[in-house]
Amino acid sequence: MSVAQAIILGVLFCFCRMGILYTWPKNIPLFGALLIGIVLGDVPQAMIIGAAIQAIYMGVIQPGGNIPTDQVLATFIALPIAIQSNLSPEVAVTLAVPVGLLGVLLDYIRRTVNAAWVHMADKYAENANANGVIRAHFLYPTLALIPIYIIPVTIAIYLGPTAVQNFMDFVPDWIMTGLQVAGGILPALGFAITISVIGKKGILPYFILGFFLFQYAQQVNTIAFALLGIFMAFMHITFTNNKTSEETGSI
Repeated sequence: MSVAQAIILGVLFCFCRMGILYTWPKNIPLFGALLIGIVLGDVPQAMIIGAAIQAIYMGVIQPGGNIPTDQVLATFIALPIAIQSNLSPEVAVTLAVPVGLLGVLLDYIRRTVNAAWVHMADKYAENANANGVIRAHFLYPTLALIPIYIIPVTIAIYLGPTAVQNFMDFVPDWIMTGLQVAGGILPALGFAITISVIGKKGILPYFILGFFLFQYAQQVNTIAFALLGIFMAFMHITFTNNKTSEETGSI
């Protein structure tokens, strides 16, 4: 991998991680895998590995804005290493889990540093310095991403598995054991959250219908089922909202 590719991936990681365009699903492994595949010139393999990483983060939520794991960092570190080293998707997943959990530490560092800009903006506001408030809100937090995110991620991607492994060896065993235990819970947690949504009384009939259609309609592919699911979801929301509006109007 060239230095330019590593820098591009470091910048793209920051773009995906920070939510610059809110309407794009860019903070999921599959979207990151697409970008990584384009940069490294191997989109098919990147998407295969990205799908494996995506599976372990299904249903992961951020309660109160606190991330339980950094799936974006896990993707941008594990996936390039897997492509360069010709690792299987299963091996890439084992690397992604601890890296994703270590990414939470970087997020805490970023939030701690950003707290300084808030107090700085307060002082600028007291002096009616609008330009200072704008700098504290946009410029300084953006520049802080360079040493916190872009440089470490770029170095890790460029140096490859050796650098990551050396860092892992530097971390005490009890921390790594805790991260591995927590990482092992993530797949079960993701599927449990998904099942808890499916198990709601108002949605359960759709799940049963989809199960039987998938079992007996052998000639229909997955894409057709996905389109049917989107249509049924739209119809469910439409009729549910109409019923709620009628009940509200009658009151």
